[in-house]
Amino acid sequence: MSELLNMLGCRYPIIQGPIGMFNNPKMVAAVSEAGAYGMLALGFVSDVDEVKKLIDDVRSLTEKPFGANIMLINTLNEKILEVLAGAGVKTVTTSVGSPSKVYPFIHGLGMKGIHVVLAFHHATRAVASGADGLVVVGSEAGGLRSVNSESSTMVLVPLVADHVKVPIVAAGGIADSRGYKAAMALGAQGAQVGTRFLASEESPADERWKKAIVECEDGGTDLVPSGNMRSRIIVTPWIKQKMADPAIKNIADELDMNPMATGNYDRAAFGAGQVSALIKDIKPIKAIIEGMVS
Repeated sequence: MSELLNMLGCRYPIIQGPIGMFNNPKMVAAVSEAGAYGMLALGFVSDVDEVKKLIDDVRSLTEKPFGANIMLINTLNEKILEVLAGAGVKTVTTSVGSPSKVYPFIHGLGMKGIHVVLAFHHATRAVASGADGLVVVGSEAGGLRSVNSESSTMVLVPLVADHVKVPIVAAGGIADSRGYKAAMALGAQGAQVGTRFLASEESPADERWKKAIVECEDGGTDLVPSGNMRSRIIVTPWIKQKMADPAIKNIADELDMNPMATGNYDRAAFGAGQVSALIKDIKPIKAIIEGMVS
């Protein structure tokens, strides 16, 4: 058994990519029940009681291991980590911030932490700060990105693997057995999967979001400004037109973050990775994982 699997305690070295707006216990439990590592996304949670309820809801659906992601800019992290440790969570992922202060606290609770990095220099610093592992995220991934020039998964994962001795989880561009096997060949011990799980039967995403992923073509996503970072989304004709307008300084101000409520699907901020072009159907999470590891 690999060092990563020892840390996670699950059957397959596959971590569910946490998506902040989808803290869905059913989806987390489905990932864990299928043998992978389900993840709650607690980066923006501002109520510890909400964390307790989410954990209880997942526990009501599965006895298998699961974890959580915390964003290091959240001032409630220590309380959140205490709740997670008390509930038996063994390993968390950390992101968006310096890990130097939080890792002694994580280890003091008897937990392990895997830090999410987007660049080589962040990876080496995270290991020096005590990270027990790394999620190495290539430029093709969905979710938040930096404003800097970034390397693809094919380049970044082996680059980091050549210079660190902790387990690596590859993320970005992984949706089937080819991507999963490629991640291992590049030097990773596991894979983090986001967009493929977003387009699953258990995903709480709006059906139009899932449809947008399935219908996404090559080059159908792009990076848009999101505060001091960027976010990869599926580009609609309306968004493409606005992005080409030099008068619009911040396209994020024009996007609709909740089109399910407003009906503004033409300007919907549907997050997804470049791997959307490979996803052609909506499957149960168990079938996705079994196909990936077959």
